[in-house]
Amino acid sequence: MSERKSSRGRKRTLTNNFRHNCDFTVTPDMKQKFDDYGYIIVRGLLDKEELELINQAIASPDGVLKHRYSLDDPEGRPLGRVIWTHPGNDITGVLARSEKVAGTSEQLLGGEVYHYHSKLLLKDAETGGRHMWHQDYGYWYHNGCLRPDMLTVFIPIDRCVKENGCLQILPGSHKYGRIEHVRKGIQEEADLSRVEAIKQQTSLIYVEMDPGDAVFFHCNILHTSGPNNSNLRRWAFLTAYNKATNNPIKKHHHACYTPLIKVSNDAIRKCTVFNDLSGKEFIIPGTNSYIIKPTEEQQ
Repeated sequence: MSERKSSRGRKRTLTNNFRHNCDFTVTPDMKQKFDDYGYIIVRGLLDKEELELINQAIASPDGVLKHRYSLDDPEGRPLGRVIWTHPGNDITGVLARSEKVAGTSEQLLGGEVYHYHSKLLLKDAETGGRHMWHQDYGYWYHNGCLRPDMLTVFIPIDRCVKENGCLQILPGSHKYGRIEHVRKGIQEEADLSRVEAIKQQTSLIYVEMDPGDAVFFHCNILHTSGPNNSNLRRWAFLTAYNKATNNPIKKHHHACYTPLIKVSNDAIRKCTVFNDLSGKEFIIPGTNSYIIKPTEEQQ
């Protein structure tokens, strides 16, 4: 994790880094850091063997990459993605149902969660586009989720550094509540005047991570990521969870409450299912209400 001074010249060292081990549990300190700053980083959430299995599944020609599509950022640079609604039976689903991912999310949010959706975000070398400043709840609010009782787990498949467009966040920005967003193309951008004002109160953090690390972040934390101008690919696996008590009030392209059957962490290593994509319900642009045309007010 790297950091820079805020415009007021302050610099803080945020000890939001934790190390995963076989006895990993969410400690009171971890929960407090998540509540205070809106994120925690868990180094080594996936070990080398687990990461290799996930890589094999993603690389399989009959795996989830069959459903890859690309959308452009405001500068016309492509952002590859694969999005699915339910975890399914393959190893990516086992990962999303594991205690160290889903169970940790439950402890951070303080109650039962269900799988809201998972995705791959694919920034290819030298061409990958950027994500504008936004809150995930900027999108999910419009899906009928009444409360921001939601989070995302971001797990790098490749090393994530400044050069290839790593995640950038404003610690503590989740406490400012939901900010108005404006649709720009296919993305939603947070009110930049608010973003700039919040930057005066905190320090921008570049979340640099190695493959298998993870950052758990609250749905209202402001975040962005730059384009990938480097020769380093930047692929990442993300899973979003919603509290069971926050069931959306309308059906939409992501999941309404569906009980999540968690599995032990060793189920990841034991899983040999790479290509069974049944039940995952992939997002297909132009269908299942994912591609939403801007309204007159948003244009």
